[in-house]
Amino acid sequence: MSDATLPDLQRALDRRAHAGQPIRFWLRDDDAVTTTPALEHLLQLSGAHGVALTLAVIPAFSDTLLAARVRGVTGVSIAVHGWSHHNHAPATEKKQELGAHRPAEVVLDQLAQGRADLRARHGDQLVDVLVPPWNRIAPGVVAGLGALGFRGLSVFGAEQPDSALPQINTHVDVIDWRGTRGGRPEAALLAEIIARVEQGLDIGVLTHHLVHDAAVWRFLERLFTATAPHPGATWVGLPVLL
Repeated sequence: MSDATLPDLQRALDRRAHAGQPIRFWLRDDDAVTTTPALEHLLQLSGAHGVALTLAVIPAFSDTLLAARVRGVTGVSIAVHGWSHHNHAPATEKKQELGAHRPAEVVLDQLAQGRADLRARHGDQLVDVLVPPWNRIAPGVVAGLGALGFRGLSVFGAEQPDSALPQINTHVDVIDWRGTRGGRPEAALLAEIIARVEQGLDIGVLTHHLVHDAAVWRFLERLFTATAPHPGATWVGLPVLL
């Protein structure tokens, strides 16, 4: 459905509502560290539509300004986004912070520190879910996350049932990383969403507020307007999914 439209989405959601099986949407935004105009825009946009928001925060660089801004904001939760979002892979490989390029104990020690730092800043808003930078993580690191207190993992793509930790993934990325590095065409995004609606699957929407262009903000506004009040859709927070 390369020419998918919002009315197509609404019809698909109508069918879910008629069946009494609304689709769960959730919103994960990566790379938060401090307050910015872009973050403020995202908070206001999601808040206006009652859309719960999970911020994947980089512990090494996050600050008290961010903690103060989101403290007590309804629907906002925090996840651990690696440690410093630093690439340790060679140039011949895709970028990874949590890959097998360092001893797993070193990686896990940093993640434990990051979780502790964010717990101190954000308290109960922190959800014990790890969001690996670049959505990549070595199996040896995943195996050690439970001992650190992590209860879930969130990457991009289909959930893997054999994962050592439950996966609560994102499935629709609004950014064209390999092309314009701006917003992807609305028709393509809607086609991906509609396909999951028709399969009765949860839909995780992935955003990066620091690089949004006008097309991304416009799409999110239109998506929230179409789905938030619809009986065939429900926006839930990461704590509910976990």
